[in-house]
Amino acid sequence: MFRVGLTGGIASGKSVALARFAELGAVTIDHDGLAREVVAPGTVGLERVVDAFGDDVLAADGSLDRPALAAIVFAEPARREQLNGIVHPEIRRCAAEREARAAVADPDVVVVHDIPLLVETGQADAFGLLVVVDAPRDLRLARLVEERGMNVADAEARLAAQASDEDRLAAADVVLDGSRTPEDLRGQVDALWPRLAREARDEEETAG
Repeated sequence: MFRVGLTGGIASGKSVALARFAELGAVTIDHDGLAREVVAPGTVGLERVVDAFGDDVLAADGSLDRPALAAIVFAEPARREQLNGIVHPEIRRCAAEREARAAVADPDVVVVHDIPLLVETGQADAFGLLVVVDAPRDLRLARLVEERGMNVADAEARLAAQASDEDRLAAADVVLDGSRTPEDLRGQVDALWPRLAREARDEEETAG
């Protein structure tokens, strides 16, 4: 098994890269998806979030009201850290379980962890290879506004909540350029894939 950490600023093109890794045969673990699962109705995670932030972050159907919670945590960094302290341990537990199942099914597997806050949460050294999808801040801001329908203030807050481009690039082993077309980005993933497959085989041979 070879473990890859994939990260990048919001709207950098990371989801395009992740989808291509999956098409090439990687097992992909979407930590944003896990973040939703661990606070689903009936989970301990949701109970802890409500204890910390109050019933106002619950929707009428008992699910998490994400916009209400986002309005709190993106306005107050200390509250964002509080939320991360609740959710991140649960995400890591679920990710570890999925990775273990993948390794049992295929010892030569490449496992790609998509972690938006990988650098911010101190996980840069936890992977055999750290891949960063990079795109200029102004382009990412435009994508958030034009493609995702955010207003400029909300988009700016999302960008400010993440690590700086410099910090991400300093941690990167490989940088993919997300500023061009999706087709171009997929081509960059294709070019990287043989290296990852080779690393996975080498890891298994060493372990064996």
